[in-house]
Amino acid sequence: MDWQLERLGVLMEPDPHDPREAWGVLNPASARGPDGELYLFPRLVAEGNYSRIGRARVVFDHGAPSGVERLGMALEPEEPWEDRGVEDPRITFVAGLGLYVMAYTAFGPLGPRIALAVSSDLERWERQGLVRFGNELDSVDNKDAAFFPEAVPGPNRRRAFAFLHRPVNEERPGIWLSFAEDPEHLAELSGHRKIAGPEQPWEELKLGAGPPPLRVDDGWLLLYHGVAGNLVPGLDLQPKVRYCAGAMLLDPTEVWRVLDRTAKPLLEPETGAEREGIVPNVVFPTALDDRGDGTADVYYGMADSCIGVARLAPSR
Repeated sequence: MDWQLERLGVLMEPDPHDPREAWGVLNPASARGPDGELYLFPRLVAEGNYSRIGRARVVFDHGAPSGVERLGMALEPEEPWEDRGVEDPRITFVAGLGLYVMAYTAFGPLGPRIALAVSSDLERWERQGLVRFGNELDSVDNKDAAFFPEAVPGPNRRRAFAFLHRPVNEERPGIWLSFAEDPEHLAELSGHRKIAGPEQPWEELKLGAGPPPLRVDDGWLLLYHGVAGNLVPGLDLQPKVRYCAGAMLLDPTEVWRVLDRTAKPLLEPETGAEREGIVPNVVFPTALDDRGDGTADVYYGMADSCIGVARLAPSR
């Protein structure tokens, strides 16, 4: 695939005076607000791996993201099914609904599950509860979820809202796709199918979706993360793995078909901020801002400790 990611630098680091950020700021969502400003929704991790979802405005310098202005919290754990933390949001503006839809990891008594919240202004969020698959997927851990920005033909050819996720129901987890057919009930999903699993050495353990897909000329461009290394059973923070970023192109109408994917990573841990942190050797793309000129800015977690930004562009 003819795309490249060029680092622009570290965008956001933990506030040393805020205990809510003691273990890092990472893995943000992003969205353009009704005012045209770009807002970032970072995962803020307190001691003990307890997470909240913050809200910040991205500051630009000559067109390049240069920092953030913190604006408080978007979501804090409130419901029983998220009492251990709310993590790793992805936000999609679904123009057909006039809503921002946040998919996030709700960490509760059963482990990580996917929950939804919606907003019309990026300030007030209304929880929709845990997503419901209606089959055995309801009983397994799940993460890395995001909606497409517009309705697409589903497996039954009716238009529906496609939903990416990564259930842990197989030895080498991959990217799955499900569909919400009723816009009034986005958490009710059907038509489940796996669309991609590990293929290359740098993604041999598992892979998961990154930001919501971006519509390009040939289909839907999906950034994703691939993981290699060794998993240590029983640990939340894995010290012996390596996260890289790749891309795949999905068919414009049959979005469960992968037309192409990168054989090598577009981004891999190389800088000090990416190699040293709470979990070393991690680049984890979760947010994308389309610049409208054929490029996009990608926001990503760096070693589970801070947030970086890179520019996505066609290869020269």
